[in-house]
Amino acid sequence: MTDDRQERIRRRAHEIWEQAGRPEGAHMEHWDQAAAEIDAEVKPKSKAAPKKTAAAKPKSAKAETPAKAPAKAKAPAKPKAKA
Repeated sequence: MTDDRQERIRRRAHEIWEQAGRPEGAHMEHWDQAAAEIDAEVKPKSKAAPKKTAAAKPKSAKAETPAKAPAKAKAPAKPKAKA
């Protein structure tokens, strides 16, 4: 863990602790929350390879369009009887 990251987490954890009313015994929860927040700020800025998502996976043509029930065929009209 870099010193800068650790310091930012420490400061944010302290802010969270103060906002929570300075409770005793919740320091690990505050630290974990602060670390998650700091890491979330850093990740979008990094130039690491993008994560693979479901949208990035190629889909087959069949999977792209939902299956439809076949249209009901109408019976041909009955010819009218001549009088």
